[in-house]
Amino acid sequence: MLPTRYSSKYDPLAQPCHVISKDDDDRLKTILGCVSKDDNKIKTMLLGRVKSEDDNKLKSFQAGFLKNLKSLYRFTRPNTLNGLVIAVTSICCLPLQNLGDLTPTFFMEVFKTVVPAALMAIYMTAINQLVDVKIDKINKPDLPLASGDFSIKTGVAITLTCAMMSLAMGIMIGSPPLAWGLILWFILVTAYSIDLPFLRWKRNAFLAAISIMIGYGVGIQFSFFIHIQKYVLGRPVVITRSLIFTTGVITCMSLAKALLKDLHDVDGDKEYGIRTFSVVLGKERVLLEYSSLFIHFL
Repeated sequence: MLPTRYSSKYDPLAQPCHVISKDDDDRLKTILGCVSKDDNKIKTMLLGRVKSEDDNKLKSFQAGFLKNLKSLYRFTRPNTLNGLVIAVTSICCLPLQNLGDLTPTFFMEVFKTVVPAALMAIYMTAINQLVDVKIDKINKPDLPLASGDFSIKTGVAITLTCAMMSLAMGIMIGSPPLAWGLILWFILVTAYSIDLPFLRWKRNAFLAAISIMIGYGVGIQFSFFIHIQKYVLGRPVVITRSLIFTTGVITCMSLAKALLKDLHDVDGDKEYGIRTFSVVLGKERVLLEYSSLFIHFL
């Protein structure tokens, strides 16, 4: 039993002081106001308890941080993001004429072009998730907003931040083709997803396909190509065969994307009135039409 001066009323282990200062020494001075300064055993126990609580808080913070980081990674839809980054980088290389064009300045300008494009790609996937939470709970319940890992406020903050940063960077770079390309991309993505009068084009299979083909097949190709050709390499604008060929290929692939992208989302889309090709025509017919288009393209 503790001596009289350590009655249960003042037992530091039963009623520890909760005033926490910046470092261990200050915390001990605060806590040990209730105990004898000569009792090293109690001091050691108290210090161990404080450090144990700090370790638990640190582990909890690390676990929460890693969870949010993984949720952010899933929120960006990395497959879409990686594909667009590769596509934009490839477009930036089309105006090159010789190895002498591969200068450090060129690579830096390509990087400055890819960053706002990547941010706009994140906005594209984010705004779609933000307005389709109920649908995603059926079709993609593992997404951060649908699963509850992210709140709606967090989703809105990330979405608006990516859109504003992308547009601001595009304007600050001082290249009209790049700025207008990002603005067109923003308008098409917003019209495709957001639920406002005359918008929400994804509800109509034809409008959805047109917006995807214009955005991917024409808008991105020409705007980024002209930006690099004129405002990075300093050459007059010339529409090359490589650009025409690439635009044709990407336009056809965009049509294929419009046909196939919703094959796994039929249940949720049908319940909420999203008339995709897969809902209107059925999965089997969509696969048949895609196969036919692919064979004719080859």
